Amino acid sequence: MIPPKPAARQDKVSHWRYLKLFRQDILSAQPQRLYRAWMAEFKTPFFRSYLVNQPELVDLVLKGRPMDFPKSDRVSEGLRPLLGRSVFVTNGAEWERQRRIIDPAFEGGRLRDTYPAMWAAAQAAVQRMDGHVGQMIDIEPETSHVAADVIFRTLFTIPIEHEIASQVFHEFRAYQRSQPILNLAAFIPLPKWMPRFFRKDTKDSARLIRRLITQLTAERMDAIRAGTAPDDLATKIMTTADPESGETFTTEEMVDQVAIFFLAGHETSASALGWTLYLMALYPEWQDKVAAEAEALKTGDFSEVSSLKISRDVFREALRLYPPVPMMVRETTRPECFRDRKVPKGSQIVLSPWHQQRHERLWDNPDGFDPDRTKTEEGRAASRCAYMPFSAGPRVCTGAGFAMVEGPLILSMLLKHFRFKLTDSAPPIPVAHLTLRSANGIYLEVERR
Repeated sequence: MIPPKPAARQDKVSHWRYLKLFRQDILSAQPQRLYRAWMAEFKTPFFRSYLVNQPELVDLVLKGRPMDFPKSDRVSEGLRPLLGRSVFVTNGAEWERQRRIIDPAFEGGRLRDTYPAMWAAAQAAVQRMDGHVGQMIDIEPETSHVAADVIFRTLFTIPIEHEIASQVFHEFRAYQRSQPILNLAAFIPLPKWMPRFFRKDTKDSARLIRRLITQLTAERMDAIRAGTAPDDLATKIMTTADPESGETFTTEEMVDQVAIFFLAGHETSASALGWTLYLMALYPEWQDKVAAEAEALKTGDFSEVSSLKISRDVFREALRLYPPVPMMVRETTRPECFRDRKVPKGSQIVLSPWHQQRHERLWDNPDGFDPDRTKTEEGRAASRCAYMPFSAGPRVCTGAGFAMVEGPLILSMLLKHFRFKLTDSAPPIPVAHLTLRSANGIYLEVERR
């Protein structure tokens, strides 16, 4: 059985039809040929876009000359009400300063420090799931809940049940429902002074989320000054000075960063866990392997993570098939020549983990689920050149190591206690919103092991 994949559009459609499809869902707006193409060009009256799959060109953009290909403003237009000037949307010196302050909080040694909070969130998820035994549920709200819980426990040392954390979580879900993936300015270049025509409920949700995060951040600033702050991620980031300027984040800057931690850390983890649990129901033999391995989780000690080898392989393969961020967009700062084709300055360079990780010329059985694929030389070669769910190069996701502990841990804890089974519901249809989600939910039946 092949995991679900959105139907590709017909090869040729009008510009306006393509833009309409693209605004609804990035993935189904693309033609089938992109799963074999090294590069494809798309022209509109306002800009040129080039989807690049050739590994050498992807490496050039992300690793070889990353500063020549900054993140495109078009993608972030729709997120500005919430994210402000966070590390997700900035470029150049501003972005470099932000990463110098943020990165130390996510260094390898810090994973051990944050692990108890992840363990507590996983245990809480098991307790909530116990209330669904014998039921058919949409698993996505459950994975959103546990992912948000991990963020608040590791960032601010508070569980999701905390009043402010709960409010942020519920408002963020409202923001997701009200915010389309792309704003008008993503298609048509608009001057900075022109309104972006965000929906009122989108702006209201973003405003409330930022007000609540400001309250948490201001309280933490006071605790740091008083010497009573816990040693969590928020404290680490807020007390880390830029080694070049000696400056720390202001409260406003920290609010921007917390907003993207919540968006990136919560949304992407929720997406990855949801699709992984669906794959476990689709392939019960792998579910049983993960469950058996999970018996090693007994004390909550960080050393137990090293035993989760099958769980990590399963989670990695789920990230290949269903990358939470299916496309990334960079912009050319000067004329380029890709594959003997002139690429003008200001062009959009689309890097697609979705297409590259399912590319028919790079992977054996690209649409199949095979957690053992990296045990062959062909699989390892494909992974080295065409696996990038966390991006790559200087802009690689700062929380990649964090995610690769969190995901396998929660997956293992859930499968240790429960069995997830397919239902008579229609298979989930992948669509790209803020992250890769299902258009019709992911419905599974929950049984106690």
